[in-house]
Amino acid sequence: MFALRKHATVTDATLTHISVYPVKGLDAVDLDRVGITPGGGLADDRVYGMYDDEGHINGRRTAAVHAIEASFDRDAGTVDLSAPGRPARTFDVEDDRAALESWLGEHLDLDVTLRGGGGGGHSDRAIFGDGSGTGPTIVSRATLREIASWYDGIEPAEMRRRLRPNLVVEGVEAFWEERLLDSFERAVYAEGPDDDTGEFPRVRIGDAVLEGVEPIPRCAVPTHDPDTGEAYDGFRETFIEQRGETMPPWSGEETIAGNLYTATVGMRIPEAERDAELAVGDSVELLDGA
Repeated sequence: MFALRKHATVTDATLTHISVYPVKGLDAVDLDRVGITPGGGLADDRVYGMYDDEGHINGRRTAAVHAIEASFDRDAGTVDLSAPGRPARTFDVEDDRAALESWLGEHLDLDVTLRGGGGGGHSDRAIFGDGSGTGPTIVSRATLREIASWYDGIEPAEMRRRLRPNLVVEGVEAFWEERLLDSFERAVYAEGPDDDTGEFPRVRIGDAVLEGVEPIPRCAVPTHDPDTGEAYDGFRETFIEQRGETMPPWSGEETIAGNLYTATVGMRIPEAERDAELAVGDSVELLDGA
């Protein structure tokens, strides 16, 4: 593990929420603690992705994804699925793969294949860059409150479900997570995703050090109600307007790659940190340079 520099100003910041999404695009599993995979993802996060001949299937492809209710039993390796007009079923994700794909395909009216990989393996490569799409995303609870305040009828808990972060931090200000970004150009790996040069802004969560890699541009998914799939009229336009008006002094359009429709930060977990666990209640400290 590389040496830590002196910690930045100490705060009462803590990790207060952990979510993983075993099947990318479907419901979360909320955890008290989570391990880190050898590839640098969170255990059980986006292990599977839904695909057809046209590529990845999620809420931006079809709003029917939002109508699926999924409940995962991580220990048993099963998922309970239900949707309006469809029979509720329990599937073993490995042993019942064909039946599971058939159920999803009939609901989505697509020829669905479920592909597996390591934890984080089905994060968006378009977000994290070639070869680096395994790390978790992070946001402050104050950011969720701030963004939710821009919309009538959306509470912070719903905004979290719309933005789908892995890690939520309490005790810091809105858009605190953008302190973990340098300019977008710095978020390009010179030596690949396992380069432990310490070139990126860093944060310590419990015993693990994570690096801020990229701002997360949003797609159409947050514009839809996570339960019904109903689109919120003017969501994107309101978001862009309000982001421009509430930009904190430590951030800016250069920091978020010139895209005001951006929220949460993609993190990288260096190889030397991957034996650690993250747990609700862990202290959170920015390190010097962040």
